Amino acid sequence: MAMKIPPSKLIFLSTMITLSHVAIKTSHVQGHARMPPSTLKSYKYKSRALVIMNTNSTTTPQFSVDRKMEDSIDAAKLRDEFLQVLRSRRTAEVPLSIEPAHPVRDPLYQETPKPTFSKAMESAPKKEIPNFKKLLQEENLYLITEKGDQGRLPVLILSMKESCKKRRPAIVFLHSTNKCKEWLRPLLEAYASRDYIAIAIDSRYHGERASSLTTYRDALVSSWKKGNTMPFIFDTVWDLIKLADYLTQREDVDPSRIGITGESLGGMHAWFAAAADTRYSVVVPIIGVQGFRWAIEHDKWQARVDSIKAVFEEARIDLGKSSIDKVVVEKVWDRIAPGLASQFDSPYTIPAIAPRPLLILNGKEDPRCPIDGLELPESRARKAYENSSCLENFEVVAEPGIGHQMTTLMVKRASNWFDKFLNP
Repeated sequence: MAMKIPPSKLIFLSTMITLSHVAIKTSHVQGHARMPPSTLKSYKYKSRALVIMNTNSTTTPQFSVDRKMEDSIDAAKLRDEFLQVLRSRRTAEVPLSIEPAHPVRDPLYQETPKPTFSKAMESAPKKEIPNFKKLLQEENLYLITEKGDQGRLPVLILSMKESCKKRRPAIVFLHSTNKCKEWLRPLLEAYASRDYIAIAIDSRYHGERASSLTTYRDALVSSWKKGNTMPFIFDTVWDLIKLADYLTQREDVDPSRIGITGESLGGMHAWFAAAADTRYSVVVPIIGVQGFRWAIEHDKWQARVDSIKAVFEEARIDLGKSSIDKVVVEKVWDRIAPGLASQFDSPYTIPAIAPRPLLILNGKEDPRCPIDGLELPESRARKAYENSSCLENFEVVAEPGIGHQMTTLMVKRASNWFDKFLNP
C-alpha cells in the first residue's frame, strides 16, 4: 500500500506544480541569472517560441516560428516553458506517495553481454571504515510520480548509520543507457563512506521499469508513433523533480546541499534536471552535454543517432526516406523531446544553471558529444557566471584522447567538485 505524504510534510504536491516549484532559492541558489546578449555565429538556431496548445493533451506541443529566439535568456521563463512541456504528456498527476520496495537481486540490463565491472566507478574515492558493510544502511522504495506503470519510480539510497541525527549533503546518481540503479552501487558506497546520502534511480523504461531487453527501444519507437510520452530524457526529468520533492523533506538531508550527476544518458538527465529545478545545487554531467542543433547543422549527429537507432529507422520509413538524414533527425527530436534541438538545447539550458556550481566533463574525441558543439553553450554559460560574479563555479573539462567513455579521472574530478561545494 502506498504511503501518502501529508500536505504539511510536502512543500509541493504534484497537483500543484508551478514555476515556484522549480525555482526554490537556497543558500546555493540566489535568484535566476539573466543571460547577456550573445552572437549565435554559425549556430543557426531556428526561432521557436514555445506555445502549448493544450496542457492536458497527449499530442506533441506546437512551436511557433515567427520570431527570433531572444539572445537574452530569462532562466525563470525557460524553466516555466520547460515545465509546461513536461506536464503536457503526463498520464495524470497524483499526490506524491511512497511504497516500500525490496533490494533487486538480479537487475535487468538491456544489453548483452551483461556488464559486470566498471573500473571508473570502482576508482571513486572511498573512506576506509572498519566494518563498513555493517554500518552501511540501504533503503529501497518507490515514489509514485504519476499514474501508470512508469509513474512508479524505483529509488535506492545508501548512507552510513549515524548515532546522532544530522542533515547531510545528498547526491543523485544517474545511470547510462540500458543500465540501472544497481550498476551505480560502487559510486553510492564510495560517497556514502564520505558522509553523503547517495541516491540512485531507474530512469524511465530501465531497470525495474523494464520487462525485456527491448523495453527502452520499444518506448522510443512508440513515442515517435503516438507522441504521448517522452522517454528520451524528459520523462525522467519529471521524476527527478518529484525526487527533489521527496529529498527536501527527509530529516537526514540538507535541502540546500543536493547534488546531481550522471553518465551519458544520465549526464543528460542531470543537465536537464538541474536546468529545470534549482534545488539541485551542485551539478556534474559526465559525457552528456552536447549541442543537438549544432550536430544537425554540422552533420555530426550520426553517433548520437546510432545509440538509439531503432526510432530513427522507424521514422525514416514513415517519412518515406531512403536513409536517415538531418530532416529525419530533427523530426524525431521534435516529436519525442519537443524543444531538445531548439529552445531547450544546451546554449539555453546550460546557462540557466548559473550561478550554481556546474562542472561539465566530456571526452575531447567523443563523437556523441562533439566538443565543437559546446563552444556556444560554454561561452554563454561563462558569461552568465561572470555576470553573477561566480566564475569559479563553472568549469568545462574535455579529456584529451577520450571518446564516449567515463574515465577514472572524470570520477575523481567529480568527487573533488562535490566535496568542494557540498562540504560533507
